[in-house]
Amino acid sequence: MILITAFEPFGGKRVNASAAALHNLPDRISGHDVRKTVLPVVFGKAGQIAVDAATNCTFIFLLGEAGRTVVTPETTARNIRSARILDNKGNQPRDEVIALGAPDYHTTVPVKEIVEQMKREGYEIEVSEDAGTFVCNDTFYLVGTNTSVPVVFIHVPENKNAAGTVQRFVELAVSE
Repeated sequence: MILITAFEPFGGKRVNASAAALHNLPDRISGHDVRKTVLPVVFGKAGQIAVDAATNCTFIFLLGEAGRTVVTPETTARNIRSARILDNKGNQPRDEVIALGAPDYHTTVPVKEIVEQMKREGYEIEVSEDAGTFVCNDTFYLVGTNTSVPVVFIHVPENKNAAGTVQRFVELAVSE
């Protein structure tokens, strides 16, 4: 079983591109059933829901929306919360540590190699080493440090259907 999550709309928007991509993904990818979950844009809560949803999953892919032009899988979640806007419950942490004394989280998924293969196949995709400091990073950090299976966060651009690119990334990751 693969868990793939996305986020609800936030910041006054009516749609979140990550939820649109999630909705357009198939229920099976590379022979694995896919469990789909839409998370609230709330610090701490999104990560806990994702960790709870990960029961019996062998891979976790977290999707989020970013103001980027291409799909960007993340390699690292920083141990920091710092928001320039409110989350959907009105929280706006500033330079808060998520886990006192803990290091950043680095995915075990070979993101750079997968991205290079996808570029050779003609996909518009780039590696990112900065998941930001908003709820996307917070969720990536919490899930990565509280589960024992491979976890990767994938940012999708606004106003662009990224489901095909996400699906191919997942296919390659689970076949590694």
